[in-house]
Parts: sequence; structure tokens; C-alpha cells
Amino acid sequence: MSKPLHRRQFIKTSGQAGISAGILLSGLPSFASVKKSSTGEIGYMQQPLPYGYPALEPAIDATTMTIHYTKHAAAYTKNLADACVAEKVDTNATSLEQLLKNISKYSPKMRNNGGGHYNHELFWQCMRPGTASLPLGSLLNAITTSFGSWEAMKNQFSDAGKNRFGSGWAWLVLTADKKLAIGSTPNQDNPLMDVSELKGKPLLGLDVWEHAYYLNYQTRRADYITNWWNLVNWEFVQNQYNLG
Repeated sequence: MSKPLHRRQFIKTSGQAGISAGILLSGLPSFASVKKSSTGEIGYMQQPLPYGYPALEPAIDATTMTIHYTKHAAAYTKNLADACVAEKVDTNATSLEQLLKNISKYSPKMRNNGGGHYNHELFWQCMRPGTASLPLGSLLNAITTSFGSWEAMKNQFSDAGKNRFGSGWAWLVLTADKKLAIGSTPNQDNPLMDVSELKGKPLLGLDVWEHAYYLNYQTRRADYITNWWNLVNWEFVQNQYNLG
């Protein structure tokens, strides 16, 4: 019997296999062609990436994006669908946001995969190719009011990602009293969940699981976070903030 692959060996092996999937880049829509929900809600189905796999280089390499989207994120979507069938969730009558807000009523499988699907669908939209601009207008005013400055917010958010022990996410959220807050959640939890200490509407999310950066950065999570700021899609974050 062959020995099981170590997790990091698996990531590297999957990376080689994932290169072939990257050949299909021409089938991906351009960023501008992706239709966004006017309500800001995320559905139960995996949506096409709003850019090609290599579009976020050099910050995030094409092989990592291929594996991340086609393997990890796709698995969360499939497993969420299976959990909804098993636990008799009417996905036409219950939004994913509503399900997550009552996640304590469901199984660990629903919690892990519901969060994993939502988090990744938001994450793709939080990034865009090219050089990121800075937040403007009402969002910048809210950031300055809540954190003192743009740089202070950026540092606090970065620290939330760097200091998250193990796997998880860093978040900028809009709280119930319409204030901005920063924090992190473990595994695939998110601030919508009733089990989360950090609560609010996610405006910006950063994946700090190893599979999001290990091929290019190995253990250098801090470098990954530093480079990720060049990708932030502030137009999307502003829209999330506007929708409140």
C-alpha cells in the first residue's frame, strides 16, 4: 500500500496536475463581463472567475489560482450542495446569507462547506488585475473615522491575517450599528455566522489558508499579504459598503 501524501506534498503534486487546467484560460470571461448581483448576495452555485488564472500575477501565480478555484473552491460548492440535500434546505427559499446566520442549527459539514463556498465567492470578487487604487469617498471617510487613517486600517487588517493561527480568514466588516471592524475567523467560518465572535457584513476578505499561497510563498504568509494589497478591488468593496 502506498503511503498517504503529506499535505504540502499534495499541494505541490496538485499544482503540476493543475497546469493543464490553466490551458483553458480563453474560456474564462473578462473582468468586465461578469454580472454582479445588484443585492450583493452570493448564491449557492460557483460562479466563473472574473479574470483568467494568470491575471493576478505576480502576487498570486496561475498554478495556485487554478488549483484554488478548480479544486478547493469547487469542492466546497459540491459539498455544500450535498449538505443542502441531506439536510433538506430549500435553496430557492433560503438565501445563503440566511443559512449562514443560522448555521448553528446545521451540521459541521454545512458549516464548513457553506462558509467555504461563501468565503471563496467573495474572495474572487475582492480582487482584480492591475494595480489597486485606494478607497475613495464614503468608504475612505468611514475607514478614517473608524481606524484613524487608511494606513492604520491596512496595518490592522494585515495583522489580523498574519496572526490568525493555522488556517482562516481576515475580514473588514460593516457591523450592525454601521461601523467598520476588523478581525479574523478560523477555518471557513465568517462574520455572518451566528457562531462567530466577529459579526457583520463582509466587505473585504482575505484567505490565509496555506493553499492560497504556499506554492509561491511557502511559509512567508506576511509576504503574500503584503503583495495581496496590490490586488484589492476597492470598487467592489465600496459597493458592498453602499449596500450596507
